Amino acid sequence: MAKILIAEDEPDIRDLVKFTLGFAGHEVIAVGNGEEAVEAARVEKPDLILMDVRMPRMTGYEACAAMKADPSIAHIPVVFLSAKGQESEIQTGLSVGASEYLLKPFAPMDLTQRVAELLEKYAGKG
Repeated sequence: MAKILIAEDEPDIRDLVKFTLGFAGHEVIAVGNGEEAVEAARVEKPDLILMDVRMPRMTGYEACAAMKADPSIAHIPVVFLSAKGQESEIQTGLSVGASEYLLKPFAPMDLTQRVAELLEKYAGKG
């Protein structure tokens, strides 16, 4: 399966996503803020990054922009996982380089299915 990096500052949501994707057979690395996400992406080179927008130390938007500016990890698809579903928020996410924008709350089975679709869609695009 795939290596997936999750950046989410809410421990309950982070644990749920980690458990859900781990149960589906993925290797999951979980961090609690945008700064840690950028560092973990550089070290781990995941296949997919799921990231919250509102996080301490560096927002998801800032972290995504930093990742896309780094040639060693710019190819990794970043997917925002956020409760902020306004069109302007989605456009901001896509403008900093995100591949997709998924809304919370989500059902665990829906997340597993969506991640499988995203991995297939972006496989080999790096």
